[in-house]
Amino acid sequence: MDTDNMLSVLESLTLNSADDIALHLAEDFRRRRIEKNLTREEVAREAHVAVSNVARFEQKGLISLKNLIALAMALGYTSEIRNLFATPKYATMEELMQIRKNANKKKASSIS
Repeated sequence: MDTDNMLSVLESLTLNSADDIALHLAEDFRRRRIEKNLTREEVAREAHVAVSNVARFEQKGLISLKNLIALAMALGYTSEIRNLFATPKYATMEELMQIRKNANKKKASSIS
């Protein structure tokens, strides 16, 4: 059995909070940056983001959405970040039917 794959599956089941996910994103970003042999300064310059923002993101998982998009684009992840919410997600057939029913709506209606 592939231990790395099993650990990845287990880790994905334990990411339950926004903070956990933010730190996971930051770790992945740092890994991709290093794989491309880019320093924080270089990726910050490419993304037009302050180096302090890159450091804070990598260390604490804190970053503005605009800066996250800029960093993703600097590493070549434009389509991935652009398509984050592109595909509808559902867990049940009822949810799928609701998604299809509301596909062309411009706003949600309140539930009474």
